[in-house]
Parts: sequence; C-alpha cells; structure tokens
Amino acid sequence: MVIENNILKHYLRNVYFITGTAYAGKSTTVRMLADRYDMVCCGENYFSEVSDAVASPDVQPDLCYIRNLTDWTDFVRRSPEEYERWMYSTGREAAGFEIAELISLSGGRNVIADTNIPLDILREIADWNHVAVMLSPQSMSVGRFFDRSDPEKQFLLRVIEGCDDPEAVMENYRQGLARINSKAHYDAYANSGFFTVVREDSDEDTREAVCDTVAKHFGLL
Repeated sequence: MVIENNILKHYLRNVYFITGTAYAGKSTTVRMLADRYDMVCCGENYFSEVSDAVASPDVQPDLCYIRNLTDWTDFVRRSPEEYERWMYSTGREAAGFEIAELISLSGGRNVIADTNIPLDILREIADWNHVAVMLSPQSMSVGRFFDRSDPEKQFLLRVIEGCDDPEAVMENYRQGLARINSKAHYDAYANSGFFTVVREDSDEDTREAVCDTVAKHFGLL
C-alpha cells in the first residue's frame, strides 16, 4: 500500500522539521523551540526504539546494521566511502519510521523534529515554512564532532580510543565525517530551496538569535 504525499502532508501539518549538517546547532534549536513554545520535542534518532524492534534486513538492511553489530570497532573502522553511503541510506530507510512516529505524536500539539528525512521527501510532505536547514562549515562539522557531551558521540569516542591504533582509526573516521559533510552534500542542502541558517565558525553564543530566526520562519513568534 502507498499512502499519497498529500495525505501525509495533511497529517503532518503540525510538525516542524530541522535538518542539515553536523554541528550546525540542530539539536539545540529543537530543544529550545520545544521549551519555548510547548512543542513535542523529537531529538536525534527519536524513532529508534521502534525501528530497532521493527526494521527488517530485507527491507531496511542499513538500519539493521547496528542492531546486528557485535564489535563496535567494526563500525568506526569502516571505509569513509562506506560510512558516507551507510549514513545517507539509513536516513532514507528511516523516513517511514519518522513519518509514522510524527503522525502519532502530532494529533493535538505542535511537534519539532531533528530529522534526517531526505530533502526530496521533505519537499513532498511539508510546507516551506515547516522546514529549516541548518548548516555549519566542514571545519566545524568534522573538527568539533566529538566536542559535544551527548552519549552517542562520547561512546564512539571511547570506542575509537580503545582501538589498537586509535590515531589511525580517528583519522579514518574523520575522513568519513568529511565525506558526509562534503561540499556536494552541503550544496545540496544550501540549494534545496528551503529556509537556511548558516552557523559561523566563532565562539560567539548565537543560540537565542538562531532560535528567534527559526521561530520567525516557522511562524511561531
């Protein structure tokens, strides 16, 4: 069965999406908007409890990769090319789980989601003023990837540090991050036609200003 996009768009009318590159401030902005405007907060991988239980290898093979992983050193040692391919494939495989979860949450309240739903799908299921793209320079998305305290990033850092050759593994992993946040992917976001906020490579605290900018775009102010 195929559910047409106009139907999905109707049921997602209370959902606001933030997407983009790493270290652009997506997670922070999602949390701040949720707090400010009493929205349901869907942070990174908010759908994973269901996808971990339901994903099938014959339909969602890349989502099942981590579920079947027995040694996390295999995860961080993959080639940069494979890491890039896997990352964007999981975003597409997870889109159905994300959409179903968002519909289930958005009946009576606005929802704000940190999403990896591909741009072509977002164009079909969401209005322009319900999507914001947040971007950061590659130097930040790669160089500062592990500067954050969230458990997933720190777990991967510990895995890398526990490898026999941690410096080589870290360099390999950063090359994968560089491919995921390459100019080609950056340009795809920047030229997507969606509203875009670019994070500057500085130590200035712009969280409130960015939150105001995105809230205005979403019509929440």
